[in-house]
Amino acid sequence: MTGPTRRRALVTGASLGIGAAFAHRLAADGWDVVLVARDTARLDEMAAELTGRHGGEVTPVPADLSTDDGCATVERLLTAGPPVDLLVNNAGVSLNTPFVRSATSDEARLIRLNVLAVLRLTHAALAPMIERGEGAVINVSSVAGFGVPMPGSTYSASKAWVTNFSESIGQSVAPLGVRVMALCPGYTRTGNHERAGIDMSRLPAWAWLRADEVVDEGLRDLRKGKLVSVPDWKYKLAVAGLRHAPKRLLRGFTRDTRGKVDRARG
Repeated sequence: MTGPTRRRALVTGASLGIGAAFAHRLAADGWDVVLVARDTARLDEMAAELTGRHGGEVTPVPADLSTDDGCATVERLLTAGPPVDLLVNNAGVSLNTPFVRSATSDEARLIRLNVLAVLRLTHAALAPMIERGEGAVINVSSVAGFGVPMPGSTYSASKAWVTNFSESIGQSVAPLGVRVMALCPGYTRTGNHERAGIDMSRLPAWAWLRADEVVDEGLRDLRKGKLVSVPDWKYKLAVAGLRHAPKRLLRGFTRDTRGKVDRARG
């Protein structure tokens, strides 16, 4: 007599932050997990840790999703490998350079990772899910995508696309038994700001979220069938007021250095 079939999840950007929190939570809940990120050593370390702690199958897959080859590697896992019940598109990047000073190659990499990779992997995952009549995709976006201004930054524009795309596709596949949801956290302690050199010293402590709390609320909202999940009451209130708040107030809400132009440089 065989036991129940284990569910399988694939998480991108799995080596740190929200992606790592998803991997830990899903492994603890009895899922087999495929970990995708660029850092091979960190992936191997995580796989050994999760397997030792929770058992199950944990598969590290090194891939740079800002490249065609990296996306193609993961697309093959989604279409030709063992069935994936949950795809978490978490990989993303932000630039600490104003658009007028940044290199177009860096901006193109941001679009390839934050937008094109999300599109490609969602598209690859949906066909087998629709055929089975079940499955889910969580695309990690941001409250920045609702219109919180980041002067000179293309990050918020990329996240606006992710949220709109997820909600649109989610509506179309829901009648087929498949869910697509945008997860839109506010400022979350992941280490990403520090690695990008973004000064967050002016942001008050109460504004920060924990990655594990973001994951918990996101998974609850997915089970409820929501198309968009905004973790934490303070960010729910912020998003609700974005369309009505004065632009001057919204500009004051953004407390990081992303996208600001230093006139002294030219």
